[in-house]
Amino acid sequence: MEIKYKSTDSALIANLSGELDECTAEYVRMSLDTVLSDLRLSSPAKVVLDFGSVTFMDSTGIGVLLGRYNKFSKQGIEIAIKNASGHVDRILKMTGIYEIMPKIS
Repeated sequence: MEIKYKSTDSALIANLSGELDECTAEYVRMSLDTVLSDLRLSSPAKVVLDFGSVTFMDSTGIGVLLGRYNKFSKQGIEIAIKNASGHVDRILKMTGIYEIMPKIS
């Protein structure tokens, strides 16, 4: 798993690449938590998770997303998901993640 960050006027974009599973969950969790610490000191108050290059995700990945949602929302930071497709998109739909983290284009 690799995460590259890009800041725009309206959001911080996190481009995820690879598999989000038990082996990579801790890295993703720590990386996003570091971003949360940085966002507390500045704006924007929105993070977009770009799943365009995520090839696989399991229930551990869902746990990471839910945990980050809880932490970020307590700080007033919105999270949205972009470019999820195939297997990953189906999992996000089935678990109801899109109800708390909107899917954007």
